Amino acid sequence: MSEDPSLERHFKGHRDVVTALNFSPNGKQIVSASLDHTVMVWNFKQQVRAYRFVGHSDSVYDVCFSPSGNLMASCSRDRSVRLWVPNVRGDSTEFRAHNNSVRSVHFSPDGQQIVTGSDDKTIKIWNVHRHKFVCSLPTHTNWVRCVRFSPDGRMLVSCADDKTVKLHDIHTASTLHSFPDLRGSSTHVAFHPSGTCIAAANTDNSVKIYDIRTRKLLQHYDAHSAPVLCLSFHPSGHILLTSSADGTLKLLDLLEGRPIYTLHGHQGAVPSCDFATNGEYFASGGNDKQVMVYKTNIEAPELCETLSVTDDSRYHKPHDITVSVPREEDSDDDVAVIGTHNGSQAHQLPSSNRHQKSKTDDQEDISIAMQQIKGSLQHIITQLDTLSQTVVVLEQRLSLAENKITELVTNQHSVP
Repeated sequence: MSEDPSLERHFKGHRDVVTALNFSPNGKQIVSASLDHTVMVWNFKQQVRAYRFVGHSDSVYDVCFSPSGNLMASCSRDRSVRLWVPNVRGDSTEFRAHNNSVRSVHFSPDGQQIVTGSDDKTIKIWNVHRHKFVCSLPTHTNWVRCVRFSPDGRMLVSCADDKTVKLHDIHTASTLHSFPDLRGSSTHVAFHPSGTCIAAANTDNSVKIYDIRTRKLLQHYDAHSAPVLCLSFHPSGHILLTSSADGTLKLLDLLEGRPIYTLHGHQGAVPSCDFATNGEYFASGGNDKQVMVYKTNIEAPELCETLSVTDDSRYHKPHDITVSVPREEDSDDDVAVIGTHNGSQAHQLPSSNRHQKSKTDDQEDISIAMQQIKGSLQHIITQLDTLSQTVVVLEQRLSLAENKITELVTNQHSVP
């Protein structure tokens, strides 16, 4: 390890929470999504303007580049998926994908398909070029938060508010295995670069890594003090990046089984993070509407095929890094607006959304608290159900005992 991770660039231009981000395959651009209804592309070259893409009519929840970098896909609360050409023209096509908000979108490794997850509790696979529906996986019983292709494109991993992480076979459109979690639901999932493991970010403040071959929990980290919202593997598979509602980023060393860095820079929760394809940089997007890009500065080994079982890492104290970011006023001088919404410029948000922006942090905190309360209530209900079943069994046994006693008394009276 040569030196600590360091802040390289920070971008301002979104008007609301940055919900998702993704590096381009060549590492020269970052695409981000926001509750401000827009998608933005940021260029690493200082002289190149940022681009704001407009088309969605409501909050954008997820966005990603295709493996070739010639397309971007975004999904929204408006129930649609949009495919964009990431250039100045910004050509895009839209199709209605679900019956409710679309939370997640991801390209297959060959770029021929995308997978979407929705609040309608379904996972759907689509043909990219024809926008044709391929198949559906209605296996979850609550909102689907995230779904991702495996590196070889043969499997999917998904998570939902039903407190399960599920592994799916694409060719048979079937669920291979379900990893239940009693403590909380998962907000984000990702495949290890080797395809042998999956990582899940959880509302109980933990990060869990499962081995998909043995189908067992491999590693568990209680690294954050609030729900973990996103995670991303370094291409070597040696480091895992996590972001949380506690306002921090963590870098976890998966070979040593411990957190090695905690980064403070955002004001408020950090819903999104991502490693560049080459691992040289990583980025984060926050409730403070900013995108931050860090230089990794970590010498990682070649692709790590397997991870070992490690103890809970909460006793390891990582190095803390506080990042100072200038708080200059928002400016659209270096942002090119592409596309229109209802005949108006992309950055002119509906007036109702402007009034709600200042309440975003409070709404996020309330949502997190409600999730925690819901989890506690569900746990109590489960315990009450168990007690009720125990009482029923005891009553049955008591009835049997009473019948036996009655039978014995009757027999005794009948004996001369």
